[in-house]
Amino acid sequence: MSASDELLRANSEYAKRFDLGDLPRPPAKKLAIVTCMDARIFPSRAFGLKAGDAHIIRNAGGRARDALRSLIISERLQGTTEIAVIHHTDCGLLTINNRDFQARLKEELGADAGDIDFLPFTDVEESVREDIAFLITCPLIPAHVTVRGFVYDVRTGRL
Repeated sequence: MSASDELLRANSEYAKRFDLGDLPRPPAKKLAIVTCMDARIFPSRAFGLKAGDAHIIRNAGGRARDALRSLIISERLQGTTEIAVIHHTDCGLLTINNRDFQARLKEELGADAGDIDFLPFTDVEESVREDIAFLITCPLIPAHVTVRGFVYDVRTGRL
């Protein structure tokens, strides 16, 4: 059975007991979290969240620039007033740089990814600081929105 078939089977069981259809669209905690897509991070468990508490925006590296569209919608249309940027130890983006990765894609796929910034970094704490600075200075994120940053340790589960 494929992973997507397992997903369908699990969802069928979940839907039988589903009772969250009346949750409001805006997140209860008025919080948006930007974090990495890394499968070792389980945001609801790691951060004590339940359905309806927060918008969780995931991408490679948990980069704020990549999440900007979603953050604007979260704040403007859903009323979030706080953003948590959460990067993590042992991130895959620590292992690449744009030039080499773009060359690899060209070699392996014959496709030009030269115009894509994969937003790699060499220092996790610095990447969080960069993302916070980006959001604080972004004219599309109002000054009243609180922006905080954290590093999640994938070995200990601690922020």
